Amino acid sequence: MNFTESVWTGLSLVRERNPLVLNVTNNVVTNSTANALLALGASPAMTHAAEDAAELALLADALVINIGTPAQDYVESMFAAGASARRKGIPVVLDPVAAGATAYRRNLALRLLKEVPPAVIRGNASEILFLAGEGASSKGADSTQESGAALAGARELARRLSCTVCVSGARDYVTDGARTLSVGNGSALMTKVTGLGCTATALVAAFAAVNPDRLMATAQAMAVMGLAGELAADGAAGPGTLQVRFLDVLYTLDREGIAARLRLEEL
Repeated sequence: MNFTESVWTGLSLVRERNPLVLNVTNNVVTNSTANALLALGASPAMTHAAEDAAELALLADALVINIGTPAQDYVESMFAAGASARRKGIPVVLDPVAAGATAYRRNLALRLLKEVPPAVIRGNASEILFLAGEGASSKGADSTQESGAALAGARELARRLSCTVCVSGARDYVTDGARTLSVGNGSALMTKVTGLGCTATALVAAFAAVNPDRLMATAQAMAVMGLAGELAADGAAGPGTLQVRFLDVLYTLDREGIAARLRLEEL
């Protein structure tokens, strides 16, 4: 497969179709993820009201559920939107932020897996290891493990739930339990900007909205995410500059930029 053409085709479809991505996400990243979706070419919708979420999900092309700040009204909105998403048949992308950190988050994450089956799960190694039943610890929203340490667990989780699982880190792994893709793009400076992991989840939802192949859609999104961070880091004075440049690269990324740097392979 020509991965450059695959990523470019996915990005072009997002820009052409402008999918509506509903985000029931945490209050730290609402603005940044909305701006990233706009720069990418998608259309963001953000809500934390259950009645509103249920109705918006019927209009949306994909749903993001992010448990980063799980206040009760946020949680109610997650399940309300999830029920509508299931009814409409749109992809649900789950970001299990710090899923193993507290009993409340552990119970919420496991309940979401059961009641709102995700098409894609994107998390760091600690989060994926917890969902896979391996009891990993986390340091708040940060992983205590390298992404490769969660690959076996990700494959098993994907097989068990019949979904795609992405383990993000210095190298991203995307698996459906049978096939596994690896994305090597990105920059260490991205870890100094809060919410870029959550932004990756939103981008995955945008690509999943236009591509029924969830494995490839997720890999395309993670490749664009990594390329944008890598290109933005070139010449950035620090994380503040990177954050602005990241949006600019999402907006301007073209086939040539993808071809020059893409590091996407099948394992």
